[in-house]
Amino acid sequence: MRKYFAELLGTFAIVFCGTGAIIINQETSGIITHLGIAITFGLIVTSMIYTFGDISGAHFNPAVTIAFCAAKEFPIVQILPYIISQSIGGFLASFILHFLFPHNLFLGSTLPAGLPMQSFILEFILTFMLMLVILHVAKGSKEQGLVAGLVIGSVVLLEALFAGPISGASMNPIRSIAPALVSGHLEHLWIYILAPITGALASVIAWQILKPKQKKFGIN
Repeated sequence: MRKYFAELLGTFAIVFCGTGAIIINQETSGIITHLGIAITFGLIVTSMIYTFGDISGAHFNPAVTIAFCAAKEFPIVQILPYIISQSIGGFLASFILHFLFPHNLFLGSTLPAGLPMQSFILEFILTFMLMLVILHVAKGSKEQGLVAGLVIGSVVLLEALFAGPISGASMNPIRSIAPALVSGHLEHLWIYILAPITGALASVIAWQILKPKQKKFGIN
């Protein structure tokens, strides 16, 4: 239960602060700016990894949980409890933001600025790169060293910075599902569910190719 509660709290914080920054930027006529939104996402992800990494592994993302399982770094029996916990955290954040800003139409939902396929490809590649970094610096059930939080948070900031204006740089199904359902804007939601999951799974294949082969009987 400690793991599940940590996933709930971490996902809540990411959705609340990240989409909250988008909402407040809209409500204040752009005071936070796109750079500020990207920094907010990067900093909150970094903070939550350092806070909960040694408890739950700090997934906060169904695509990450599924990919860790595919990489055999996470037990399959815990996939559903993790995703449920992440979903509760994400929806709780979006409901509170809706209460605070009832007239905001989108609540930080991710919507493609151009063609849907353009955003799908962007989200696939962004999540592929993010998950590849995560697989190399972290483990499925426990953070691997102090560098993990800084590196992963920096990748989130970087990708949100350059791709956010086009696709929203979600890289996280629940980050997109929660505000979309609460605000009632479900158009193109399939992009932000399918692209992150397939991108994360593709990164597992690349990681398996890249990782060193184990020695057997003293022979490479």
